[in-house]
Order: sequence, then structure tokens, then C-alpha cells
Amino acid sequence: MNSVIIGNGGHSKVVKDILLLNKNIQIVGYLDDKFVEYLIEDEIFYGPISAYQFLIDKFDEIKFIIAIGHNQTRKQIVNKLNLDEKLYMTPVHPSAIISPSARIGIGTVVMANTVINADAVIGEHVIVNTGSIIEHESRVNDFAHISPNATLTGCVQLGEGVHIGAGATLVPNVEVGEWSTIGAGSTVINPIPSNTTAVGIPAKSKL
Repeated sequence: MNSVIIGNGGHSKVVKDILLLNKNIQIVGYLDDKFVEYLIEDEIFYGPISAYQFLIDKFDEIKFIIAIGHNQTRKQIVNKLNLDEKLYMTPVHPSAIISPSARIGIGTVVMANTVINADAVIGEHVIVNTGSIIEHESRVNDFAHISPNATLTGCVQLGEGVHIGAGATLVPNVEVGEWSTIGAGSTVINPIPSNTTAVGIPAKSKL
């Protein structure tokens, strides 16, 4: 299968490593608006994001992954491209442990040493970063980002676009509203409203 990585920053390097572990996947292009003109180097295409249709026309079998860490930017690109769902891949690192009853949406990336347990539901275009844990029956909505070594204990609910910082812990049944950010190392024991930044132990809204 031919694959195209949208984004050419640090996060894309990690996604690239996951794709290269699968011998059936060949990276044929990188799209990023920092590329003003088309360029082919070592048989790999580089160009602006607007070149996506060129690559669809060029390859019979092709899938895309948006490898950009910023949640709002991923959503903007998905909306702008308006691609058929079948054109997105869902890369999963082979070291990840995923329950058979868990569900993972298209365009989501699951990185090394993660754990996704029973009946967890992960939305579309989510980043489940290195060593993070999503426990049973938790729900992570679209465009969220779970940073390295963060832990969502049982039945946690995350709204769209939530960013959980590295090493943060969320206790059972807690809810974080859409587009909120939980600071690195924080512990969430109470609900966090939408569009809020919360930090500390316990996590409180940052004024």
C-alpha cells in the first residue's frame, strides 16, 4: 500500500517510523505547506497539502495520515480536504496492546507501548502517544491528543480536541470538555469544562 504523510515536523518522524515497520506500506510522499513547489527526491514526492489530488490520481492504491500534533490544525485539514474515509489509514505500533473490544477511528495513530483496554472507544484523527494508557470503557473523541505516559483510568470521557499533557492522570469517571488542555503531570479528579486549561494536583483551571 502506498502512503502519504501530511505534515513534515517532529510528529511526522514518529509516524514515519511506525509505517516503516510494516513491509507492506511504502511511503510515497510528504505534504506540507512549507513546500512551495513540487519536488521528487529518492522517489518520494514532496509538495504542499494542495497536491493531495495529484497523488490520488498518480497512485491506484493510496492512503493518507495527518501527522500533525496540533489538534485544531488536524481538524482544519480534514475539513479542507474532505477525503473519503477509506483514504485514511490508522497506523498502530506493533508493541501497542489493544483489547479486541476496543474501537479505534480512522486517521488515529497509536504509538509504541500504549495500552487500550476493554470497550474503550477512540475517535477519528486522535493521537495516542507513546506509553499512554486508556483504560476500560473510556471514550476519547475526535482530534484529541493523549501525550506520552498519560493515564486515563476507567470510564473517562474526553471531548473533541482535548489535549492531555505528558504524565497526566485522570481518575475514573471524570469528564473533560471539548478543546480543553490538561497540563503535564496533572491529576484530574473533578470535571473540567470545555475550552479550559487545567493544571496541578488536583488539576484546577488556569486563570
